[in-house]
Amino acid sequence: MREHAERQDVMGQPPGPEYPYGQQPGYGQQPPGYGPQAGYGGQPGYGAPGYGPQPGYGPQPGYGAPPYGAPPAYGYGPPRELLAPWGSRAGASLLDGLYGLLVGSVAIAGWIWIVASTKDTDQVDSDGYYKQDYTGGSAPIAMAVIGGLLLAAFLIWQLYQQGKTGQTLGKKHVGIRVLRERDGQPQGFWMAALRYLCHFADSFICYIGYLWPLWDEKKQTFADKIVGTVVIRG
Repeated sequence: MREHAERQDVMGQPPGPEYPYGQQPGYGQQPPGYGPQAGYGGQPGYGAPGYGPQPGYGPQPGYGAPPYGAPPAYGYGPPRELLAPWGSRAGASLLDGLYGLLVGSVAIAGWIWIVASTKDTDQVDSDGYYKQDYTGGSAPIAMAVIGGLLLAAFLIWQLYQQGKTGQTLGKKHVGIRVLRERDGQPQGFWMAALRYLCHFADSFICYIGYLWPLWDEKKQTFADKIVGTVVIRG
C-alpha cells in the first residue's frame, strides 16, 4: 500500500491500465489510429499500402527535322532528293502554256477575225499609208475582249492555286510543287504573283535562268532565288 501511494504521489494520479507507470503515450508507440496518412481527395498517402513508385516519363521524341512541308521548320530546307528535276519543271511549264493557249483561243480567234476583216483601200492618209476598211462588225471585237478577260482570269486562278497549294494545273499533272524554302509552306497569292513577274530575270542572256536548275545545288531558277522558293516532287 505504501508503494502504491508513493507512485500515486509522484505521478499525481493513480496508476491504472490506461496510464501504466513508466509508459506515457508518445514514447515508443503511437496512439491508436496513428498510421499512414491518408492522401487528399481519397488518394493513398505517403507510406499507405498501394502507394508505390509513380510511373516515370518514358522516352520523349527527340527534336528532329520534321517532314518538309510540316509547319513550322524555319531554316530547314528540303532534302536534295525531294527537289524536282528540271525535266518535270519544263513539262509543267509546257502544260500550263498549253492550258493558257486553250483558254486564250477565244481571244486569238477574235483577233484573227478582226485582221481578216480589215483591208486596205485605195485611199492614202496624210502620212502616205493606205486607209483601212474594217467590215467585221462587233462580233470579232467582242470575242477578242471576252477571250482576253477569260485568259486574265485563268492566269489569276493559276497564281491563286499555286499560292494556296503550290501547284498550277501543269504542276499538278506532273507531280511537283512550289513551296517556300524556309518552312516548306505554300507561298501565298501575292508571292506567287511576284515570282511570276520575277521570271523576267530568267529571260536574260538567252533564258539562262530557266536552265540554271540543271547545275544549281538547290535546283532554283533566278526567280526562285529572288523570292526564296524551291520546287519539290509532289
